Amino acid sequence: MKVRIIGAILALLLAAIGTVVLMSYVRGADARAAAGIQTVEVLAVGEAVIAAGTPAEELDALVAVATVPARSVVVGGVESIDQLAGLVATVDLQPGEQLLASRFAAQADVQDQGRIEVPAGLQQVTISLEPQRVIGGQLMAGDTVGVFISDPTTVTTHLVLHKVLVTTVQGLPAPPVPAEGEDEAPPEEENSASAPLPEGSLFVTLALDAPAAERLVFGMEYGTVWLSAEPAEATEDGTTVMTWEQVYQ
Repeated sequence: MKVRIIGAILALLLAAIGTVVLMSYVRGADARAAAGIQTVEVLAVGEAVIAAGTPAEELDALVAVATVPARSVVVGGVESIDQLAGLVATVDLQPGEQLLASRFAAQADVQDQGRIEVPAGLQQVTISLEPQRVIGGQLMAGDTVGVFISDPTTVTTHLVLHKVLVTTVQGLPAPPVPAEGEDEAPPEEENSASAPLPEGSLFVTLALDAPAAERLVFGMEYGTVWLSAEPAEATEDGTTVMTWEQVYQ
């Protein structure tokens, strides 16, 4: 009986010692891993959403300095709020996201990108896409687009929606300000290749009927989406569900 009791006590002691050793090792591993990560300080949105239209002059109480791994720093980050003087947020900024210059523009420019009237009966869906998937950002409210959806599981792509109305494009960089004495660019040059390139994702709002909205959301959830500029005169003939076999035909 005594032998069993002593054995149980020894087992408990060994278990406790093992737990302490394991925890020490884990903490040491975490410390060793952290020591090998280079971190930097960036300006990020605080605990509350910064609503679109918020002036830069009100950001002091809404942003904070965050420490992030150097590899996580987003290109175009704002180093000082002074860089944004006179600008307003063009989109809602979510808590924790890094402060990017591309998310701000002059108030007049934001108003120029305002929403257009949506035809009765249509829904609006906002999607977030990288610039190369949005024609390099060369989109404006009132344009119409084609919507390609790719399925990575079956490795297929198809142009599933045609001439979808764009109601809003958010996240575009502010147009360059002409130097003193320099004439502003004519309207036909506003969307030229010399326009400033977007940094980060763009938010594109589309007007669709209910079935088309379902297809778009499904594509965003389970596949990938690409937009094409598809004006009213663009043809829709000859499309097919694209596979590797179709590509090489």
